Amino acid sequence: MERRVGTVGATAIGLGSMLGAGVFVVWGPAAASAGDALVWAVAIAGAVAVLNAGSTAQLAAVHPVAGGAYAYGRAELGSWPGFAAGIGFVLGKTASVAAIGLAIGAYVWPERPAIVATAAIVLSWALNSRGVTRTSVASIVIASAVVAVVVAAVIATAGGDGPGSASFGWSTPWGTAAGVAQAAALVFFAFAGYARIATLGEEVRDPARVIPRAIAVALGAVVVLYVALAIVLPRALGVEALAVSAAPVADAVEGTWLPSTVVTAAAVGGAFGSLLALTAGLGRTAMAMAREADLPRVLARTNGRDVPALAEGTAALVAIGLAWVGDLTFAIAMSSFAVLLYYAVAGASAFTAASAGRVAGWRMPRPLSAAGAALCVALMASLPPVAVAGAVGVLVLAAAARAFTARR
Repeated sequence: MERRVGTVGATAIGLGSMLGAGVFVVWGPAAASAGDALVWAVAIAGAVAVLNAGSTAQLAAVHPVAGGAYAYGRAELGSWPGFAAGIGFVLGKTASVAAIGLAIGAYVWPERPAIVATAAIVLSWALNSRGVTRTSVASIVIASAVVAVVVAAVIATAGGDGPGSASFGWSTPWGTAAGVAQAAALVFFAFAGYARIATLGEEVRDPARVIPRAIAVALGAVVVLYVALAIVLPRALGVEALAVSAAPVADAVEGTWLPSTVVTAAAVGGAFGSLLALTAGLGRTAMAMAREADLPRVLARTNGRDVPALAEGTAALVAIGLAWVGDLTFAIAMSSFAVLLYYAVAGASAFTAASAGRVAGWRMPRPLSAAGAALCVALMASLPPVAVAGAVGVLVLAAAARAFTARR
């Protein structure tokens, strides 16, 4: 594929992926699990994201191809670990696309969110099919606007006198180790967009330099913003009100100098920016898997603009189906489980590559790669059992189908 994306575009795509629907909707489910220890859950999720971002950056420089951890797992660990990472990514991000579409629907037309989700997903696919350059330009505009509004919301909320407090304790019944771990796993759903940068391996100029830099800048900015929100939102709303809020950032700025309509507009714009990035990343991972016959080979085809439009369209159709039958909280948990599996494979792959001396530029210390993989597994185990069972069921079915096809 043609290399057309530079540092600014790659960074904006990562920011657009991480500052999408997650920053506006994940706080309710996370607060319900962590209580007044929410900030610690965000810190854990951020630490796991940083560890795995380092591993991903190392691998993207060594293997500058489309597919992310799917390609890295195949190259460093073998076909089955790579397949697990690929299916985890496809499953997790498809659930994310459905969840983000429903989040847009909840803001735009609360009575008919699935209709709005369908329209948003189709529009995202149409824009992506026009080429990655248009996606990166849109991401720059959207990410800039969302960052500005989130910073303004933090400032406005920090200056008010809310019913809650900026507690960092474990005093409520929710504030248990298990609750904080589950909240961290849910918040990771919002952090995980930096993988989108790695899936651009074939389209980034000078990937050994650009990809690590873009991941570091995008993730660093998002960690700061998320920690700030984890401090001010419980203070503005109170933990109990935050736990049941469907639009926590908009609710928190009520009565301040920042109109809640501005936050709502940013939420819709940011969510759509995430759809742009996620749809593109899904298509490229599916394309990489189709090249290796882990998915139907027809999905490896690209259009006249070097875009895997058929793979993106197929993922979009599945996401639309989930949007009509799924639940937002369940979709977030299922997405988190599958994406954490993806990053566990990435961490193990980085450890193996560093052990064998396969490094180009940035090198992640091996103990940190191992720690990142282990923490991913721990957070996976903390998620609600129903979401874990659903994700595991899909993974088992996919593995069985692959084994059957291989025997034939």
